[in-house]
Order: sequence, then structure tokens, then C-alpha cells
Amino acid sequence: MAKRVSVDRWLFTVTMLLVFLGLVMVFSASAVMARERFGSPYAFLLKQLIWAGAGLVAMVVAMRIDYRHYKQPAVVFSSLGVTTLLLISVFFLDRSHNTHRWIHAGGFSFQPSELAKPVLILFLAYFLEPRAKSMDDLRNTLMPAAIPIVALLGLIVLQPDLGTAIACAGIAACIFYAAGMGMRYFAYSFGAALVPLYFLIFHVSWRRDRLLAFMNPYADRQRAGFHIIQSLIAVGTGGMTGVGLMEGKQKLFYLPEPHTDFIFAVTAEELGLLGAMFVVSLFAIFLWRGMRASWRTEDLFGRYLAVGITSMVVLQAFINISVVLGMMPTKGIPLPLVSYGGSSVFVTLACIGVLLNITKQAE
Repeated sequence: MAKRVSVDRWLFTVTMLLVFLGLVMVFSASAVMARERFGSPYAFLLKQLIWAGAGLVAMVVAMRIDYRHYKQPAVVFSSLGVTTLLLISVFFLDRSHNTHRWIHAGGFSFQPSELAKPVLILFLAYFLEPRAKSMDDLRNTLMPAAIPIVALLGLIVLQPDLGTAIACAGIAACIFYAAGMGMRYFAYSFGAALVPLYFLIFHVSWRRDRLLAFMNPYADRQRAGFHIIQSLIAVGTGGMTGVGLMEGKQKLFYLPEPHTDFIFAVTAEELGLLGAMFVVSLFAIFLWRGMRASWRTEDLFGRYLAVGITSMVVLQAFINISVVLGMMPTKGIPLPLVSYGGSSVFVTLACIGVLLNITKQAE
């Protein structure tokens, strides 16, 4: 089969639709809040526009660079080293929302843990490609691959940001599965993670409260269960076609951070079931085309990159939507390309540019 001469148009179109929808919903969800805080309803929208514009430029640039250029030790280990330093540096900066997650500069903020996701994907794709036939070798393949993962996850957990750490672990698991790692090693890894997860959840009061609220939000409807209840009210209020764009009420007084973690609830309230299903369909198409690119790529490095980037976007979307629908405990995971968040949208678009290049090179 001849090489593609253009990128996957389905994937490109879905990405642009998600970015456009994200800008519209960020404005709808944040306009009143922005006017109260900053005196302008466009404050959050303008920042998101700047980051989205920069991200689209990065996507176009990455789309034109052969992804094989990233398969260099200098690129891989420099990225890993810089990301590790950034994750360490946040502990020496001022706290924001009682966490060490952001680097602030000139009115903008960047979250290093967002960079950890593509760096983790790049490292695993590079490291596992020549070891594809030795995925059962615990000493020479699995353990050396696991050490950087555990180090990055540990730094992210200490910020603290358990949700992002779990998302990174899920991305890594998808790549290991694509590389052919035996299921028993997944069982071993899950078993080894149970003890630290137990202490991180049940010995940290606010995480324990979130888990209890997930199991029965109405037991503490004014505190721990408030977020889930208000999110479900927003989703249910939307009905089939929604109350209308900009007409949602839950975002005004009840939903916490409606422009970030709960933007899907605002979408469901204002655009209804049809609008919510449209968003879900876009991510389903993204999954289909991303995995199709990985299947059509004979180069293992490109295949692992495609699996990692696709899982990064879809897994985060799955977690975010599940939280909004009360199917998972509350996590601070954004809806990719839709939620407000500069570093998230920029990094995601840059990664999609790499994925688009893979679709261009796939045979």
C-alpha cells in the first residue's frame, strides 16, 4: 500500500471541532465568573484562545516533522530530565490551591505534570521498540522501563495530584499492552499498587471523603457529596436538547469550577443529551482513528507513540465524563481540548500533531 500523502482528515476534523466546542463552552461556563473576578466576561476565553492558538501552531509544526526524528537518545533522555526537574522545581515555588502543581509566569501558568504524559509516552516507545520480543524479561526490560515511570508518578503524587498519576499509569499500561506484556505482570503491578493506593486514599481525609461521597453522595449533600449531586442535576436538567447555550443555571451558583473539571456537565445542561452525545462521539471517533493509525503503522516506535497519544486523550476524556456522571470519584482531570487549561490544551494539541504525522507516514 502506498504511503499517505496527507494526514488523517477524520482525526484532524475531530480535533478542530473539539477545540472550537471547547472555546464556546469555556466562554459559556466562565463569562459570569470572569466578570465578577476580573471585570471582563472574556478573561478566561482570551487566555484559552492564546493557548489554543499556540497549540494549533505546535500541532501544525509537529504534523510536518517526521516522528522518527524523536527516536534519538538525546531527545528522549533530555525530555525526561527536563520534565523531572520541572516536577521537582514546583516544590520550591509558592503553593496554589494548597498544591505544588503550577509554574506561574507573567499572568500565565504551566502545569509540568501535563508535560509528563507525552514524555512518558516518548520514553516507553523508544525503550520498548527494540525489546518487543523480550517483553517477558523482568530484569532487562520491564524493571528498567518501570523505574522512570514510578519516579514520575511519585513526584506527581507528592504535588499532590493522584488523578493525573493514575491517568499516567493508565497510559503506560496501554503502551505495555500494545507492546505485548504478559497479563500476569499487569496483575503483579496492580497488586503492588494496592498498598500505596490504600494509604493515599484512606489515610488522606479529603480523598477518603471523596470516595465515601461517590458511594453515597446524599449522605453529606452539603459538603463531600455536593459536587456530584450538582453535576447530576446539571446533566438531568438538560433533557434531550438542553436549556440553551449560555442559559445554564448550575454554573452560576452550584457547580465548582464549571469551566474546568465540570465543563461536560455545563455542556449537558445547555446542549442536552444530543450535545453530550456529540462530544462523546467525537472522542469515540478519535479513538477509532488513533488506533487505526497504530494498526496501520508497521514501525513499532510509531505504533507505541500512536497508542500512547490516543490513550492519553481518550482515557482522560473517559475519566472526566465518568466523574461528571457520578461513575467515578471526583478527580481533577480536564476534558481534553474542551476544559479550560492552557498547558493541557497546548500539550494535547502538540501531541495530536505527532499523531497526525504518524497517520501521514503509516503504510
